[in-house]
Amino acid sequence: MRTGTIPRVLGTAAALAALLTTALAAPAVAERSATPDRAPVEAAAPANFTHPGVLVSRPQLDFVRGRVQAGAQPWKSAYDQMMGSKYASLTRTAKPRAVVECGSYSNPNNGCTDEREDALAAYTLSLAWYITQDSRYAQKAIQIMDAWSAVIKDHTNSNAPLQTGWAGSSWPRAAEIIKYTYSSWPGSGRFGTMLRDVYLPEVTNGSHSNGNWELSMTEAAIGIAVFLEDRAAYDKAVGKFRGRVPAYIYVTADGSLPKVAPGSGLDTRAKVINYWQGQSTFMDGLSQETCRDLTHTGYGLSAISHIAETSRIQGQDLYPEIADRLRHAMGLHAKHQLGTPVPSSLCGGSLKDSLGPVTEVGFNALANRLGYAMTNTQTLTERQRPAGSNNLFVAWETLTHANNPA
Repeated sequence: MRTGTIPRVLGTAAALAALLTTALAAPAVAERSATPDRAPVEAAAPANFTHPGVLVSRPQLDFVRGRVQAGAQPWKSAYDQMMGSKYASLTRTAKPRAVVECGSYSNPNNGCTDEREDALAAYTLSLAWYITQDSRYAQKAIQIMDAWSAVIKDHTNSNAPLQTGWAGSSWPRAAEIIKYTYSSWPGSGRFGTMLRDVYLPEVTNGSHSNGNWELSMTEAAIGIAVFLEDRAAYDKAVGKFRGRVPAYIYVTADGSLPKVAPGSGLDTRAKVINYWQGQSTFMDGLSQETCRDLTHTGYGLSAISHIAETSRIQGQDLYPEIADRLRHAMGLHAKHQLGTPVPSSLCGGSLKDSLGPVTEVGFNALANRLGYAMTNTQTLTERQRPAGSNNLFVAWETLTHANNPA
């Protein structure tokens, strides 16, 4: 399993640095363009949160249910794939523990896989409940969530922030569906306390490790904020998102060097290039982790899409702010994964691994809803259908988001 490296602290930031724009918070870098990003709209959590509203909304779920009932493709095959997976099992036994200890690359792995997979199972079962209206699936999801909320107290070791981000991204998706579409969940309050006390403190302040860390942590933070109806936590997550996305995906308008995240300490050209895996030639859509491998890049792009999707449901659409970066990033990496030769100027002419099942959400938003032409991304997305799970924090996105206008 690929979980990333031990985080390397690149600098320190004041507690509110995440809410500043990159231009104000980041030190000047030699050869940086003076052209700023468009001024973002001020972060503002909704006055009234929409539920269910983490990654999927009720209209989206209704659309999916109707498509599956009609036997329409690709939803029916995606549904069959989900229901045939271990995550949909009605005999699953949760494996909670008080302290989940995860080292680099999950070594040691004391509850890491169990936690992530139980969270994915709760989400899978909640989808199964909504589509089938069979209460056994809702009850099994509740059983898993209650088991963890009764036990867990902490995450430890070097991968604790990322582990918390991954599991903390899946839990609120499941909890939102069950709490707001099933008849009764007496333990929902205790589950919320778990998210507030165990998960949110670990993810809310972000990370100066590779960008997929902070993006996954921010995905967890915004999902938890929605479930808790915590406006301050929501706004803080949006601030992190706005600081990190321009520092994760390069576009030529940025100038000769990529932007840097607030508080990163990347204040020289050499530091920036080193952080970008030694890449010194920058092109539209390049990710901070492209030259590391496409799998970690896929984690980052997926989390970006998930955060934007949740914000859209909550009435604060972040897609327009990041659409140009995200479409270029998806297109660049899809093109080369599909077989276009990699030029020597890009990662020395070689790219490793693949993006994984991560393109459905962003493609649906940018191509189907916003009308961007995304030929390479469309080809890769359709070739990978039905998109399954990466067994970390991504699951069943052909089912939930393929051609979904809701």
